[in-house]
Formats: sequence, structure tokens, C-alpha cells
Amino acid sequence: MDKLYIKDIDIQKIHGKRVMVRTDYNVPLDEDGNITDDTRIRATLPTINFLLDENAKVIIASHLGRPDGKVNPKYSLKPVARRLQGFLKERANVIMAEDCIGTKVKKQIEDMHCGDVIVLENLRFYPGEEKNDPSFAKELANLCDVFIQDAFGNCHRKHASMIGIDGFVPSAAGFLLKKEIDYFEKAVNNPMRPVVALLGGAKVSDKIKIIENLSKKMDKILIGGAMAFTFLKAQGFGVGKSLVEDSMLDVVKNLMDMSKKNGIKLYLPVDFVVAEKFNNSAETKVVPYQEIPENWIALDIGPATTKLFFEALQDAKTIVWNGPMGAFEFDAFSRGTYAMVDAVTSSHASTIVGGGDTDMAFHKSGKTHEVSFISTGGGAFLKLLEGGVLPGIASLSDKNKA
Repeated sequence: MDKLYIKDIDIQKIHGKRVMVRTDYNVPLDEDGNITDDTRIRATLPTINFLLDENAKVIIASHLGRPDGKVNPKYSLKPVARRLQGFLKERANVIMAEDCIGTKVKKQIEDMHCGDVIVLENLRFYPGEEKNDPSFAKELANLCDVFIQDAFGNCHRKHASMIGIDGFVPSAAGFLLKKEIDYFEKAVNNPMRPVVALLGGAKVSDKIKIIENLSKKMDKILIGGAMAFTFLKAQGFGVGKSLVEDSMLDVVKNLMDMSKKNGIKLYLPVDFVVAEKFNNSAETKVVPYQEIPENWIALDIGPATTKLFFEALQDAKTIVWNGPMGAFEFDAFSRGTYAMVDAVTSSHASTIVGGGDTDMAFHKSGKTHEVSFISTGGGAFLKLLEGGVLPGIASLSDKNKA
């Protein structure tokens, strides 16, 4: 990465200074406002602890949910501040700010001691955040001397706190951001081969750019999830009432031709778990891909496909996985996805997993520690898989400006 990294910064520019860290603390909450998964908070602790070691005044900036530019207590970052205090214990005093900009916050920051942490209130309480309003970005920048970008999960968005602050103060990547990029580079742009992509999800249209990009870089691509039906229909097979994007049939045909031309082995499911309706209690059965009943819906890959995909992954040195194999939110249609979790974790490959649903599958399986790396970013991870540029990284200071 040719951008400035937190360790590239002269320590004198951090020691005792006001350092703002943009984090992605968009964590899930239950009905009572309790955090149900603090993975994203824990992932930023290396950056925060590094700054505390340098006696900095740490200012945390984040968003939570979609309050639509209005103050809404439901989306307050107070639960995050409490959880962060729990992680830091006596190491640092965590202060919850009254706002994210304005005179009250400035006073709170002025009163901080070196080694304190303050959590700004939800950035999205102001419409200027999502609109990338330069005046809002400047107000945030006025609160700090240095800006550290560690919100990988939001780096695909052109928001004020993602690309606007960089224009006013020196900026650099935090430990989490660098870790995300390093793992992605190793898995996609400079992988140990053979390298295999396991792709699932509902729509081909959502993944078309990813498949096109990976068809130039992978040795094998395994297609599961509902988007497999568009591939099957493009080859002339009936798929019952399963989800199909008819507008993508010609695109899919071109993709298959491109993969063949590039020497990429493309694997599609050979059997499915089908049901009469999209319901967890519906009658189900397993059928070969050529025999999906006309009025039934295929909702998961079947056991023969599980075995096929398992064998295709066995010689992999690198695995990239995005998207579930079926409607895994229902127990009846979750076996294919969890079987792939087992296949991936039992392999000797370096594995990078990304995307909200795939991440959730690993957490539910209890096997998050058996995979090389799980990305904290959904949309940002997908953007990288497409071969795209992340604005939140592109706007950071270059190394030659250190």
C-alpha cells in the first residue's frame, strides 16, 4: 500500500496530540440496545492501544445505523463507549461525547488528559456526513491534529469522515485497515496457487464485476447460492421457480466463455435441496440439477455438490469466499453453507472470507478462529473483489509526504 501507515508517522506528531480514529462501529444491537457482536470494536484495539502507548488523546469517530441525518437516541454510540471501556479497563478513561461537532465537544476534548479516549456521537446524526459536506469535514478536522483511517468496512463510501477530513490534517491507515489490504493482496493479487474463489449469494447482477475480475486471476471458481440458477438456465436447464435473472443470461454465457478462454475451471452445483415454498417448515427433497420440479424452489446446494466443492477445494493453497450457498437463515437450507465452512476450515489453504452473510455463517458455526482472516467489511470487500478503488483509502496521505 503506497499510503501513509500509522507506523510511518513521526512519533512526535502523535505523542500528546489529538488523534482522531475513524472506526466502523456499526455493530448489531438487540431490542434493548445491547451489542450482540463486538467483533468490529475488538478489531480496532491494536490501533487504539498503539496510540495510548504514545500518550495521545484518542478521538473515536464512527456511525451506527441509518438515522437519516437526524438525532435519534436509538442509534447513539453510548453502548459502544461502554463496551470500549470494558475492553480498555483501567488502561484508559473512555468519555462519551455530547455530540460529534460543536463547542461542547471542543471543550470536552480540551479537558481530556493524554491517554484518554473520547467517543464522538454518531456522525450520521448530521446530513453533512453522508453528503460529504466540506464544512462538516472541516469541523471534524478541527478537533484533531492527525487522522487515522481504520474503518475498512466503510471505505467504499464517499462520506465526509471517510474522504473529507484528509484534506485538512495528515492522515494514515490504522492497523486494521492495513491488515485488511495485506490479506486481500495475498489472497487475490499475489496468491499462493492453486487459488480458488467460492462465490454465493442471490443475484448474478450483484456479483458480475467480481466474477469478471476473478475470472482473470483464479484457478477455479465455485458458484453456489441462488445465482447458480441463472448459470444453469443459460445452459438450457429448467430451474423450476428458483430465482433467475433473465436479463443476465447473455452476460452469464459470456462469463462462461471468458472463464473457459482463460483456463479457469468453473464449477456449478449438481444437485439441490428443493421445497414447494420458501418456508422453513416446507416439505423438502434433494434432486439432481436436471430434475428441479417445475413448481418447486431450489434453496440450497445438495450433498453431491457439497462433495464436489469439497474435492475442488482440497488442493487449494488460497481460498477466497464471499456469499452463502443457500438460504442459510433457515435451518432447512443451511447445510450447504455450513458444509462449506467445514470444508474451508479443514483445508490447509490460506483463506480470506468476506461479506456479512458469510461472516455470520462462520460466527454461528463457532469456527471464526479456524480461518486465516475474516474481513470486517461487506461492501468494501466486494469493491476490492471487483478490482475497484476504495475512496477512503485513496484519499489518505501518500508515503512520500511522511
